[in-house]
Amino acid sequence: MSRAWRTTWLLLAFMLVNFADKAVLGLAGPEIRADFGITRQEFGTAQSAFFALFSLAALGVSALTRRVRTTALLLVLALLWSVAQLPMLWGAAGFGTLLATRVLLGAAEGPASPVAMHHVHGWFPQRERALPTAVLLVGAAAGVAVASPVLTWVITHWGWRWSFGVVGLAGLLWAVCWRLWGTDGPLAPSVTKKHSEAAERTFTTDTVPLRAILLSGTFLTAAFGSFAAYWSMSTMLTWAPDYLESVVGWDLHQAGTMVGLGALAGGAVILGHGLIAQRSARKGTPRRLPPGAGAGLLVTVAGCATAVYGTTDSLAVKVPMMLGPMALAMVMLTVASTACARIAPPAQRGVVLGALTFIYALGGILSPLVLGGMVDRATTVSAGYEEGWLLTARLLVTAGVLAALFCRPETTARRLGLPEPAAGSVPQVPVAH
Repeated sequence: MSRAWRTTWLLLAFMLVNFADKAVLGLAGPEIRADFGITRQEFGTAQSAFFALFSLAALGVSALTRRVRTTALLLVLALLWSVAQLPMLWGAAGFGTLLATRVLLGAAEGPASPVAMHHVHGWFPQRERALPTAVLLVGAAAGVAVASPVLTWVITHWGWRWSFGVVGLAGLLWAVCWRLWGTDGPLAPSVTKKHSEAAERTFTTDTVPLRAILLSGTFLTAAFGSFAAYWSMSTMLTWAPDYLESVVGWDLHQAGTMVGLGALAGGAVILGHGLIAQRSARKGTPRRLPPGAGAGLLVTVAGCATAVYGTTDSLAVKVPMMLGPMALAMVMLTVASTACARIAPPAQRGVVLGALTFIYALGGILSPLVLGGMVDRATTVSAGYEEGWLLTARLLVTAGVLAALFCRPETTARRLGLPEPAAGSVPQVPVAH
C-alpha cells in the first residue's frame, strides 16, 4: 500500500470517529430529554451548542495551516475532541455540562474536515483528488452507519452516558495511531516561505487575492450548496431518530438502524461519485456536464425527494426516499471541496477550505434550533416535522439550481490565473516523520 493511501485510510478513520461524535447526541436524544426533563427546543439548543465555535474554529485553525503542519494539528484536534466527550460519563454531569462539552467538542471538530482535506491533498495532485476526497467524506456516512447500531446497543445495555465514553475512547485510540504513522505528503505546501520542489512543479502561482476566490460564483454557490447539504445531514442526525419514533412509531433500535442505513446510502453515493470522477480524470473522458452543474442537479433531486419523504404517510415511499434520492445531496460536499481546492493555490488551500467549512457548518448550527422550534410550536409533532422537512427541501432545491448555473471551477481557475493541473500520480517522495 502506498503511503498516500495509508494516510487516506487513517484519515477515513479520523472522519469516522468525527461523525460518530456528532451522531451520539441524536441517538441518545430521547433518553437525555427524559433524564434532564427538557423540551425539544432545549435539546436543539444542546445540539446547536456543538456548532457555537465550530465555524469560527474551522476558519481560525485552517488559517494556521500556513504556519503549522497539518500532521500536528490533526493530532491536537483528535485529543481535544476525545477529552471533551469523557465528562459525560460522570453521573452528576447535567445539562450545563452537556452544553459546555458540546461547545468544546465543536471547537475541536470544526477544523477537522478542512484540515484533513488539506492534508490529504498534499498527497495527491489535482486530477487524482476526487477519490481520496470522496473517501474522507465517506467517513461521515460510515461514522453514522457504524455508530448508529453500536451506540444504540451501548445506550440500551450500558446507558446513554457510555455512548459519549465509547466515542471519546475511540478518538484517543486514533490519536495513538496517528502519532505513530501520520506524516505530511510530498505535495504539501511548506509552512515556511519556501515551497517544496514537488509543489512548485505542480503550481507556479503562489497566491491570488483571497477576496477574488471567496466572491467568485464558484465559491459562493459551492458554499451554499454545501450549506444546504449539511443542513439536511444535520437534520437527519439530530431529528430523524425522534421523528421515526414519535411520528412513524418505530422503536429506538428500528430508528437507529434506519438512520444508519440512510447514512450508508449517502456514503455509497459519495464513493460511487468519487470513483466515476477518478476514472474519468485518468482516462481524459470529456465531461457531459461541468462538475458544479451535475452536483447541482443531484441536490435538486434530493430536495424533491425530501419533500416527498416529509409529506407522505406511506412507508413504502418514505423508506426508499431516505435510502435513495435523499442521499444524493451528499455529492455536493465532495464537489464543493474539490472545486474550492481547484480555485485556490496550495498556500491558500487550507484557508479557502476553512472558509467553505465556516459557511456550510452554519447549517449545523441553525437546523437543530429551527426544526426543534418548529416542532414545539406546531399543533402536532407530525405537523411540525412536515413543516421542517419542507423547509429543508426548499433549501436543497434552491442551492441545487444555483450550483447548476454558477459553480464552474475550471472557468474560475482560468480567470484567477491558475494553471491547468498536471496529470499523473502522486510522486513517491520520501517524507521524514
